Amino acid sequence: MSTQTASPRPQPSPMGRGFPGMGMPVGKAENFGVSGRRLLDRMRPERVVLTVVVVLGVISVGFAVAGPKILGHATDIIFTGVLDPRAGIDFTALAEVLTWVMVLFAASSLFAWVQGRLLTGVVQRVVYRLREDVEAKLHRLPLRYFDGQPRGELLSRVTNDIDNISMTLQQTLSQMLTSLLMVVGVLVMMFTISPLLALIALAVIPLSVVSTAQIGKRAQKKFIAQWRQTGALNAHIEEAFTGHQLVTVFGRQQESEAEFRRRNEELYESASGAQFISGLIMPSMMFLSNLSYVVVAVIGGLRITSGAMTLGEVQAFIQYSRQFTQPLTQVASMANLMQSGVASAERVFELLDAEEQDPDPADAETLPADRRGRVEFEHISFSYRPEQPLIEDLSLVAEPGHTVAIVGPTGAGKTTLVNLIMRFYELDAGRITLDGLDITRMRREDLRSQIGMVLQDTWLFGGTIRDNIAYGKPGATEEEIIRAAQAAHVDHFVRTLPDGYDTVIDEEGTNVSAGEKQLLTIARAFLADPSLLILDEATSSVDTRTESLVQHAMAALRSARTSFVIAHRLSTIRDAHLILVMESGRIVEQGTHAQLLEREGAYHRLYSAQFAAAADPV
Repeated sequence: MSTQTASPRPQPSPMGRGFPGMGMPVGKAENFGVSGRRLLDRMRPERVVLTVVVVLGVISVGFAVAGPKILGHATDIIFTGVLDPRAGIDFTALAEVLTWVMVLFAASSLFAWVQGRLLTGVVQRVVYRLREDVEAKLHRLPLRYFDGQPRGELLSRVTNDIDNISMTLQQTLSQMLTSLLMVVGVLVMMFTISPLLALIALAVIPLSVVSTAQIGKRAQKKFIAQWRQTGALNAHIEEAFTGHQLVTVFGRQQESEAEFRRRNEELYESASGAQFISGLIMPSMMFLSNLSYVVVAVIGGLRITSGAMTLGEVQAFIQYSRQFTQPLTQVASMANLMQSGVASAERVFELLDAEEQDPDPADAETLPADRRGRVEFEHISFSYRPEQPLIEDLSLVAEPGHTVAIVGPTGAGKTTLVNLIMRFYELDAGRITLDGLDITRMRREDLRSQIGMVLQDTWLFGGTIRDNIAYGKPGATEEEIIRAAQAAHVDHFVRTLPDGYDTVIDEEGTNVSAGEKQLLTIARAFLADPSLLILDEATSSVDTRTESLVQHAMAALRSARTSFVIAHRLSTIRDAHLILVMESGRIVEQGTHAQLLEREGAYHRLYSAQFAAAADPV
């Protein structure tokens, strides 16, 4: 055994599971243009449908912008009839004009409805694929990433931010397309009627663009802060309610409420600031629109009196001028929603851009059919942080069918050792072999399918007891499930429940005790029947009598396979073939229970502290 010098694994920060200084992401967000284009790029698979949407939009807007020009003819017919009472109003011509207007508007509405339906499908498929990409990304991320992210913050990105992107795309894309097409169509009609008035109306555009850009630039920072504060608040709420009992027991309700108020206040300030700043866009656009309207009305009236334009043409132009500024105003009013959506997209893209775990080798190897379960550590080194070495140049061999117990004080690196076997973390140096095969030459799925793991922290999902046990072996028969439950001594208490194995466990497992949850996870490992077994304080939540029964069952379970057992209670590992004593990331002693007691070293001190020190005066 070689020597290692190390420091213990970093402890999680008070908020979430991240290491100190690794709670909320603090990297600089991408700018609006980059993130917006990247979000639109995700719509490339829908380009055929989007082409149809654009065509339908052109037709719909074309019909809509033709209406005011034709209505201008109706005004001229009425005005001419009023000026010439002898000829009167030509109601036949008037009815024909109005009929054409109604047909055009009805057709425009129909095409707009079809366009909206198609665009809704496009948006939902884009968001569907985005959710799938995020889900797939989560499975490719290393455990190190999740250690550095509060769960509430991560959930906020996966749920709140994606929902916000969906809402933004749904509400802005259709309106944005229609507005842009409307601007082009109206602009063409305005120049057709009067180039002079059209140029006057266009003078408002530079002012609108400048004001919108300046306001939007300030609002974007607020929206990014808003969604970051939302993630932080979610992380605190998730943590506070998950540990509600401990918060109550230790009387920390006031501190928890104070922390909530602080984060809620930060979210309030950023959200209200974002809405206030972005809300300035609409009033400024309305002011410029009304200013343009007044100028067009005055000059148009002068041109009517000079005979340069008819009343119907001026009426049509005024309608177009309102239609021209209206889509610009709508785009401006959507700016706050767009800013919010792009800010959420930035956060989702940060997740999608996170560094992934090393991919499985293309020419992956598999274990031979006659698996033995021999595990060898060959001069391995590992650290959670480069500046803090944890394990250095460690070598050991676990022979087939043997039980290797790992003991030591908290933070010594015991759990780290088994995490390296599972490839939850990658080695800095050296290698680990299973039956002579380097585990990095295997697919992670194949490696982990050979390993059964029972943790100190139990995990059950919402479902029946039968489903939770069968999770260890999909397709298991009823007899196999019951046999595993009997081996783990869980069958008796299950049959005392009104619904037996059909009893539904909620997601937090609150309707069963901690010890019963532990037994169910042990039964799950029995059913999986792995070739390599890892037990991390697997009996810590069961009573003394049940622990004795489970120990006998564990002995039977370990008899034909290699086992790694992490234990604090040394009475549970007396029969281990090899006991490793770890301190500060290095193995200071190894041997059997009897051998280590005879040496009167670190193991002897641990053993005495458990069974003798309790009687010493404090």
